[in-house]
Amino acid sequence: MKDRYVNPFTDFGFKRLFGSEPNKDLLIDFLNELITERGRIQTLTYLKAEQLGLSEFERRAVFDLYCESETGEKFIVEMQKAKQKYFKDRSVFYSTFPIREQAQRGQWDFKLHAVYTVGILDFVFDEDKDSPEYFHHHVQLMETRRKKVFFDKRTYIYLELPKFTKTEEQLETHFDKWLYVIKNLPWLEERPRRIQERVFQRLFEAAEIARFDPIEREAYEESIKVYRDLKNVIDTGREEGWQEGWEMGREAGLEEGVTKGRLESAKQMARRMKAAGESIPKIVAYTGLTADQIRPLSPRFAMETHAEDSSL
Repeated sequence: MKDRYVNPFTDFGFKRLFGSEPNKDLLIDFLNELITERGRIQTLTYLKAEQLGLSEFERRAVFDLYCESETGEKFIVEMQKAKQKYFKDRSVFYSTFPIREQAQRGQWDFKLHAVYTVGILDFVFDEDKDSPEYFHHHVQLMETRRKKVFFDKRTYIYLELPKFTKTEEQLETHFDKWLYVIKNLPWLEERPRRIQERVFQRLFEAAEIARFDPIEREAYEESIKVYRDLKNVIDTGREEGWQEGWEMGREAGLEEGVTKGRLESAKQMARRMKAAGESIPKIVAYTGLTADQIRPLSPRFAMETHAEDSSL
C-alpha cells in the first residue's frame, strides 16, 4: 500500500486508534478536548458495543465505540462516513440505550449518569451547509424561553469535518490539532512539524501501516476496500441520478426534474449496494428509500456498470 498512515474513516482504522486498549489514552485525550464542561476523564472502560432492546422484538443498536468513565458517565463515539436521511433521529435513538440500562430493580431514585453521544462526521448537515464556519455542534435540552440548559445529562456533539479547513500554519489549539490529524491523516507523508505533542507521537506510531503485522495489514486492506466501495457507490449514484434528472427537467420543468433526479440517484445507489450484498435496512438508511421501493430494483445494471469500470 502506498499510504503511510491508516485512514481513520475505515472501521479498522477508527477502532485501532480509538477503540483498542493499548491506544485508550488517545481517546481519553480527544474526549477531554471535546467535552470541557466536566472534569477531565482519568480512565475509560470499553463496554459491549451491541445493545439489545428490552425484548426480542425490539430493535438493537450497534455502536462504533461505547465506553464508561471512572465516575459513571457513558460515551458513545461514532465515525459517520456517509450522510443518512435520519442521522439525528438515529443518534437520539441510540442514546436511549445507555439511559435505559441504568435502571435499577427495587428501590431507585431515578438518578442518572450523563450520556454523551459524539459523532465525527465526514459530511455536512443540509440545514447548516450555508454556515461554513459552524461545524462544532454541542446540543443539550434547553428551556426555550430562558435560553438556559434544562437538563445537562444528555449531550450530543457533532463535528462536521468537511467544514474544518484550517491549514497546518493556522492551527492554534490542541483541539485544532486533533481535528486536523483526524481529517488529514490518510494523506500525510510526514508528521506535521507543528504537531509534536507526545499524544500525537503515540497516534502516528499506532497509525503507521508499516508497523502492522500481516493479519492487521490484511484486515486493514479489506476495511479500506469496503470504505472505497461505499464511497464510490454513493458518489456514482449521485452523479448518475442528477444527470438523468437534469435531462428530465428539460421536458417536465426544472423542479420536477430535480426531484426525479434525487429519486433516481437514490435508486442507482440502492442498485449498487444490493449488488455489493448490503442488507435492505442498511440500504434504507443510506438512500432514504423504503424497503418496498428497494426490493424490486435489480442489481444487474449496477453489476454490469461495476464490471465496465473495473475493465478500464
